[in-house]
Amino acid sequence: MFWTTLATTLLLSPGAAAIDSSALACKTMMTDHLPLDTRQSPLDSLTFTVGTTHVKLCYGRPSTRGRVMLGGKSVPYGKLWRSGANEPTMIHSDGPLVISGLPLPPGSYSLYSVPDSKSWQVIINRSITQWGHESSYTEAVKAQEVGRVLVESGELSPPLETLTFIAEPGAGETVNLVLEWEGTRVPIPMQPGS
Repeated sequence: MFWTTLATTLLLSPGAAAIDSSALACKTMMTDHLPLDTRQSPLDSLTFTVGTTHVKLCYGRPSTRGRVMLGGKSVPYGKLWRSGANEPTMIHSDGPLVISGLPLPPGSYSLYSVPDSKSWQVIINRSITQWGHESSYTEAVKAQEVGRVLVESGELSPPLETLTFIAEPGAGETVNLVLEWEGTRVPIPMQPGS
């Protein structure tokens, strides 16, 4: 499923009232330097529920193409990453969530990370209009961070060529948003908020 174009996009402001989940849409940044039909990393989305909250994740899906990505030159350990390709990875929810202990009101957020070999920092940010490249994570964007959480990473076998997010049930009402790529698996626990 590809992202919708900007003309048909509805993004939620943090703290927005709950809306029909069909209105949750992914946003593309139509740029002259990277039109949709020339991108090497396809755009995708994942829709799931956490309790009664509808969540949509929008992300670019880079492939390794023979390169070492996680821990390599393109996505080095200990450095900020957009958690995908092109635009930053985005989370849209029509209800409150708790992501690894971090409460979030309904809204739209960018999701960045700082990968490492054993654990990842996951960064939730209110800023949703910047281009995803790490150089666009300016001090003004950083000032809009909601918070950072630490999650454990594990091994994935067999390895995956293309970055993939999946949603898996966890204990109780927890849903794990799982990033899988190469030989790495990173579950990010999500629970209903209040």
